[in-house]
Amino acid sequence: MEIQVPIQTEYIKLESALKLGNAVSTGGEAKICIQEGRVKVNGEICQMRGKKLYPGDTFSFMGAIYRISAL
Repeated sequence: MEIQVPIQTEYIKLESALKLGNAVSTGGEAKICIQEGRVKVNGEICQMRGKKLYPGDTFSFMGAIYRISAL
């Protein structure tokens, strides 16, 4: 099952998407998880906090899959 992460802008940065999707509770926690290589974007490990995600992109963390969607 995918968790939808709706955005109102053209894109969202990975760090912010983790927070918006309630995968993490703080930006600091998001930073650590990304730097440790625990987050995948579109199926590949991503260690760039500022990675831009657009509607249709997915990221996975702790066994959950999140999909960016436009409002």
